Amino acid sequence: MPKFNENYFHLKESYLFSEIAHRVNAYTEKNPDKKVIRLGIGDVTLPLGSEIISQLHKGVDALASAETFKGYGPEQGYDFLRNAIVDYYHRNNVTLHPCEVFVSDGAKSDTGNITDLFDTDNIVLIPDPVYPVYVDTNLMNGRNIVYIDANEENDFLPMPDFNVHADIIYICSPNNPTGAAYNIEQLKKWVDYALKNNAIILYDSAYECFITDETLPRSIYAIEGAKKCAIEFCSLSKTAGFTGTRCGYTIVPEDLTFLSSAGAKISVNAMWNRRQTTKFNGVSYIVQRGAAAVFSPEGMSQCKMNIKYYQENAHIIMNSLTKKNISCYGGVNSPYIWFKCPNDMDSWDFFDYLLNNAQVVGTPGAGFGKNGQKFFRLTSFGTHNSTIKAMERIDKLF
Repeated sequence: MPKFNENYFHLKESYLFSEIAHRVNAYTEKNPDKKVIRLGIGDVTLPLGSEIISQLHKGVDALASAETFKGYGPEQGYDFLRNAIVDYYHRNNVTLHPCEVFVSDGAKSDTGNITDLFDTDNIVLIPDPVYPVYVDTNLMNGRNIVYIDANEENDFLPMPDFNVHADIIYICSPNNPTGAAYNIEQLKKWVDYALKNNAIILYDSAYECFITDETLPRSIYAIEGAKKCAIEFCSLSKTAGFTGTRCGYTIVPEDLTFLSSAGAKISVNAMWNRRQTTKFNGVSYIVQRGAAAVFSPEGMSQCKMNIKYYQENAHIIMNSLTKKNISCYGGVNSPYIWFKCPNDMDSWDFFDYLLNNAQVVGTPGAGFGKNGQKFFRLTSFGTHNSTIKAMERIDKLF
């Protein structure tokens, strides 16, 4: 009989958002007359911008003609999209080369797949609370995980302990779930730590488009030395509403090199390229045409209008919670609002209470780690009307 990867037995029985869906479905089946407002999963509600739609249609039309038909494309992404991403970084004062850009179907896939490059005998440093994919993908591979506390005492922005060694470091800024964002000085300490420990930072920048504070870095490569120790993941899911369209990109600098056990120089860029050409056939031409439109002046303007809409929702949520004297974080440079559960409730108990008494769905903080046990996350990705109604319902409970 086959031998299975029994590291899967160390995972929780179900993925966080699968459990949420299960509980919500059970409630709606018993209460079909109750209208549930979902502010849990980070899925967008506004349609794609007209410029993106136009380019998606052009991509479809190209496949209808023998002269413009596209079959297999480059696994790393078409040059027109890679160059558009390079230009976008340049506008944010970061210089890249197109060969350092790898187009993918989203940051979730790449943050999980990147573990293919690393031996299981690595110490992985992960903040708690954290996006579950970082933890689960490393548990699947049997790696040793060391957690670093993100809590109210450090404003959910843990800093490195130079007396503790790690080989792989996960950082998400602006953070999911807490909404906290590192400043330049704080990120510089993490880069210095990685360089000193000969470690690599896996930097999730999926929410950089929500940064409103111009002093905060939108990319880890704004930090001196980061290209020698960091891989950056980004997504168009929140930037442009591509949650269903699926497109993201990963930056692997050419300067990112390490020594093998035999002393040979390893190019991480070359390794990731080899992995992608083996296991990935690339994102569809149609989607990449739409993605390139995101970075055009008109496309970016339309995306920013949608982002502003969600930022207004975040403001509504923050104002409502603050008026109730509920401690909350995020919501300014992030689409997520992270707050302490009222009456010292545990987060899953609060989830059930909110669902049953207000028909509002959020995300229990315990699903992100032990430090989220007494916290809860709401997203700003609903409509204005649903966000207002949700907060009115919550307001009546406390």
